[in-house]
Amino acid sequence: MVTRVESAAATRRALLDDAAELLDSGGPDAVTLREVGARTGLSRGAPYRHFANKDALLTAVAAEGWERIGDRMSALVADTQLLPADKLRAALLSVIEISRQQPHLYQLMFSAPAGDPTAVARAAQRMCDEFTAIVAMIVGAQSAQRCSALLLTGAHGAAGLESSGLLSNDKWHTTAEELSDSLIAAIAPD
Repeated sequence: MVTRVESAAATRRALLDDAAELLDSGGPDAVTLREVGARTGLSRGAPYRHFANKDALLTAVAAEGWERIGDRMSALVADTQLLPADKLRAALLSVIEISRQQPHLYQLMFSAPAGDPTAVARAAQRMCDEFTAIVAMIVGAQSAQRCSALLLTGAHGAAGLESSGLLSNDKWHTTAEELSDSLIAAIAPD
């Protein structure tokens, strides 16, 4: 028998999943509590028992995006088969892949949350900590924070330039992957 707590958790999970699908298909404007509730098969008011408003729902979706990428970074830290430079490349490309596959989520994750920022900040910090652990394998603990900031800023910039089409224009003819490789080479020359 399902308890009330388990039922509430399952409903919240369904609301978040449906909100993420709406976000992916149409951006933040496509996400309404009414539509999310309808997709989940709930009454119009049911989503409000889990989220105060649309901003709270979107903030929770952004926090989950950060959690997923944090999980990816954690798996890379623990992977004993990859060399540190390969872990770093995979980590940077994980960030870039979100911008390609889920551009609306990516923008939401890298924007100031309209709802309570606590969960987003906690999840983003965890991702940054895991990423910094990867970077520390290459540059050492003393330089890891600064290099991590440089690398993530570079990956975010490459993702933005790629999504705008500027990387493939007549001036640069490059890819986000090539730029990521250049960033790695800059902090860890052979």
